[in-house]
Amino acid sequence: MNRIDEKFEQLRKRNEKALVGFVTAGDPDPGRSLEIIRTMCRSGVDILELGIPFSDPTADGPVIQRSSTRALKAGMNLSKAFEMIRELRGTCDVPIVAFSYYNPILAYGGAKFYRDALDSGADGVLIVDLPPEESDELTRQWPDRDLALIRLVAPTTPPDRMSAIAQSASGFIYLVSMTGVTGGGEPDLTELSFLTSELRSRCDGIPVCVGFGISLPEHARAVSPLADGVVVGTAFERIIEAHQNDSAVASKVGEAVGALKAAL
Repeated sequence: MNRIDEKFEQLRKRNEKALVGFVTAGDPDPGRSLEIIRTMCRSGVDILELGIPFSDPTADGPVIQRSSTRALKAGMNLSKAFEMIRELRGTCDVPIVAFSYYNPILAYGGAKFYRDALDSGADGVLIVDLPPEESDELTRQWPDRDLALIRLVAPTTPPDRMSAIAQSASGFIYLVSMTGVTGGGEPDLTELSFLTSELRSRCDGIPVCVGFGISLPEHARAVSPLADGVVVGTAFERIIEAHQNDSAVASKVGEAVGALKAAL
């Protein structure tokens, strides 16, 4: 059982919901980024999503796009992101998911990505623009299922396709709460209740975490009864962007993590 499965089992026993926290690796620079993710893990993040900065994102809104630009300018790449994970692993057992688009992984090499991700201490990967039908090109290079492959389901995903996506998912399923990009608007709880119920009936016990539009403790509190966890990213990146020249940036992100976790 990998760390993601263990974490959800622990949370179920404690009747808690997961806080999945996203930040871009290397933002605003590699040194402070490592300090930020260490602080997030100490402050209550249950699963860390570490974004691999990419020049041409399609699902990320302007806040996360700017974080990728800062990280790329600071020299971050996939190899250095794995080095960050390896350094974090020395002091932290929080599950880590590499959040990426397919292009950086394709350029890195599918087999090398799998081996280096596991060697660094990563537990899963989420590839935004890789649908199940096109995954074999990558996953046939993976010798086993030790690296969880987190899948996305959108509000526009038909029920029969939810079933197909769930069959190829592991770790958890990321349910996008609204159409559009990260950081835009708030979820419609009535619509989200229907979506989570439909997805849960088709995912055979795989945890469901809801993301997009969750930035405040009250959002997390409202959504948590519907899912196994919530995903927050833009809210943390807004803090990093606003305080990128402030020596207290890591502690400010940590305070936000603590407030969100307390709401779950």
